[in-house]
Amino acid sequence: MSADSLRFANDLAAFADGAIGGGLSTQVNALITQAGELRHLPQQALPLLEQARAAAPRHPAPLIALYRFYFYGHQLAEARSVGEDALAIARTALGPNFGDVPPGDDATLNDSAVRFYLFTLKGLAYLNMRLGVMDEAQLMLKELRRLDPQDHVGGALLFHVLTRHEKGVTADTPADYPVRGWTPQKS
Repeated sequence: MSADSLRFANDLAAFADGAIGGGLSTQVNALITQAGELRHLPQQALPLLEQARAAAPRHPAPLIALYRFYFYGHQLAEARSVGEDALAIARTALGPNFGDVPPGDDATLNDSAVRFYLFTLKGLAYLNMRLGVMDEAQLMLKELRRLDPQDHVGGALLFHVLTRHEKGVTADTPADYPVRGWTPQKS
């Protein structure tokens, strides 16, 4: 294995471990924990999350915490900005060739970095829909469909909602949404 391949494998493993909180310094973890305890005081919690992000700018945990802070605080544009940063960091961790060929089912179901990337892409599509940026949402859902054709992360439902919105359909019936999966593409 070449030095570049070994470094890439180590970086990817570290990112995957980081997506579930591994490799986080006790200082950064304490900042995130303290911010969580102050969630009812957002003006005090936000600086702590920003400190955590500054201390570990490439680690996914501070980004996830900051994203959740903005999302649950209904600051969707800010959540989208953090999500875009998270997507870029995941993309870097996955390497320059990620996505040239869609990941297989095993990676989509079990690889933390791949799942982080796909769920972040799905979250950004949702945020763009909520913010009324439908063309960007459409692009993200198209990419999600390409990378996850079996719909393991559940992006198809957003695609169906967006499609109905574009068609101007306002009344829902249970038959309007499939239980799971993308609709067949037209050739």
